[in-house]
Parts: sequence; C-alpha cells; structure tokens
Amino acid sequence: MYWMFFISAMLAAVIAGIVYMTVAVGRFGAVKKLAGEKKLRRILVPFLLIALVFTAFSFLLNPYDAVIIFLHVTVFFLLSGLITRIIRRVRKKDFRYYVQGWMALCGATLYLIIAYILCVNVWQTDYTLATDKDLGRLRVAMISDSHIGAIFDGEGFAEYMDVIREQSPDLLVIVGDFVDDGTKKADAEIACDALRGLHLPYGVFYVYGNHDKGYYNRRDFSAEELKDMLEQNDVYVLDDECVLVDDRFYIAGRRDSSMKGRKDIDTLLSGIDEDKYVIVLDHQPDDYEAEAASAADLVLSGHTHGGQLFPMNFVGQWAHVDDKIYGHERRNGKDFIVSSGIADWEIHFKSGVSSEYVIIDILQNRR
Repeated sequence: MYWMFFISAMLAAVIAGIVYMTVAVGRFGAVKKLAGEKKLRRILVPFLLIALVFTAFSFLLNPYDAVIIFLHVTVFFLLSGLITRIIRRVRKKDFRYYVQGWMALCGATLYLIIAYILCVNVWQTDYTLATDKDLGRLRVAMISDSHIGAIFDGEGFAEYMDVIREQSPDLLVIVGDFVDDGTKKADAEIACDALRGLHLPYGVFYVYGNHDKGYYNRRDFSAEELKDMLEQNDVYVLDDECVLVDDRFYIAGRRDSSMKGRKDIDTLLSGIDEDKYVIVLDHQPDDYEAEAASAADLVLSGHTHGGQLFPMNFVGQWAHVDDKIYGHERRNGKDFIVSSGIADWEIHFKSGVSSEYVIIDILQNRR
C-alpha cells in the first residue's frame, strides 16, 4: 500500500514537473533562440529537450533513475526560483542572465553525484552492544538488500564478502532481499559460492525478503532453486525457524511479513532457553511492539534502504509504515538495528544515508 501511494505520488509529481520544467527550460537563452517566436515551438522545443535528456538517462541507467533525476532537477529549479526571487527583491534589480536555471542545474548535478556515490559505494557501520546473558563476546556481520544484479553483479558481491571476512566476524546474517526480480542465475551462483568461501566459525544465516521469491517471474531461476543454491553452499536458510548455535545463542529467522502463514514472534520463540542470547532476523522492521515484548534480545532488519531519498527517510516512519527506518534503538531493554542495505533496488541514488555492511560486537557485561 505504501509503495502504491509512493508510485502514485511520484507519477503526479512527474506530470506537474513536466509542465513546470517546460516553462523553466524555455527561459534559457539558447533554448529561446532555438524556439524562435512561435508559441507552439516555445513549448515543443523545451519539452523535446527534456524528453531527450530523460531518454538518455533511461538508457544510461534505467527509467527509475531517470525519474529520480528529473524530480530532483525540478525541485532544485523551484528552490533556486525562490532564492533568486528573494535576492531580486533585496537588490531591486533583475539578473542579466538566467541565474535560476544555472543555479538549479549546478545544485542538482552536485547533489545527485553525491547521492550516486553514497549508493554505489559501501561503507562499514559498527555497533557495540552489551548483554547480561552468558554469551562472552560475539561479532556478527550483517548485510541486507544486496539485490544482486541491480547495483553490482555476483563478482561484485564476492569482492565485498572478501572485505567482510577481513573483519573476522563469528557469523554473517543476511536479512533478506539477497537477490532481485531481475537477478541472473549465474550471478546468484557466484554470490552463493562467495558465501561458502567465508569459512566463518558459526557460518552464514539467511532469511527471505519480499523480493527473494520474485514478483514478476523475470528470473531464470525459481525460489526453490535459490534455496538449493544457498544450502549447497552451507548457508542456513531460516523460514520461521529458530536454531541453537554452539549452545551459546539462538538465531531465529522470521518469514517475511509479505508472505502467508507467518508465525507470531512468541510462537517462533516458544520453548527456547531464555537465559541464552536470542538474535531475531526479520527483513521488514514492522513488528517492534511484539518483538520488544518477546524473548528476543536483538532484532536485525533491512528492507527500508535507510529511507533511500530525503525526505522519504522520515515519511515512512511518520506514516507508521515501518517502526524504524535506519539505525539502532532500544525498546524494553531489547536492541533493534535496521541496515540501509549493501546495495539497492533499481535506483542508483541514496541521500541522507549510504550503502553499508554492518559489524556488531556483542559484549557480556562483567558481573
């Protein structure tokens, strides 16, 4: 429902933006000369220029990125228009050149370059947590939303696994959306092989995200084949299952909330030894109230991409679509962490957050 609203809002914004930008682009001196004096040409020439640039970005990146670029340029034109209007009133004199247009193009270009860098590069994010339970020290590596094939292919994913292995984690957890609707089987196989090559003391644990089983049947492999690929590479696939690891801690993997038949958190954790530390993997961060009241000690999620783009990193939480968009918080003495994801779905831009893998050090309090 949230994404339907988001897409509808984006479509409405694009239509309004086309009208506004046709007028705004038509004010550039070179465009005026090209259009001449005829009213129809003054509309058609800037419109066709916008369409040409949009088409170019659709081929260079993809149509989703082209929409994002167009909307950001439109917003910068609106902002620069407001700024130049204020300056014009203060100085009581008009500008010699089309300052609004050039200011908007420069500002949007710089902003989008930074957003692109934040998306396609991956940083390490560290958290240190404490527990009174008899756990000792545990280092957990966490990734989510790799959407293999959207930002990087299987080989690119394997390179990041080498980087994660250098951090010497005890285990890796994959919190959903490992693959995307357009992922190629060859890339999925390379990525799964890279997971086997990690050789971590407690291995790799995985839960499904909303994209992993596929929405549009565009993949050349099935959800069952994905599970086989993961398990053949020694990955523990948890689908509403809870396992005790080394008699030290539990890993509970929840079925994604978009899927039918999901167990509630209390049912999933029933019968466990609550004196042991419990890590819950839940792709979508949308069940915090129940999880905070459960036997869970740490809940790890992804899905939100950190809000992706400003101001969406606030809207989702304000609208109560997700309980948290990004980062760490404590509720009822339990820790919750949401990752922005190691990659992205379709869109090559992130603002206000970067792509990441997460390293979590869990330390036992001294008694």
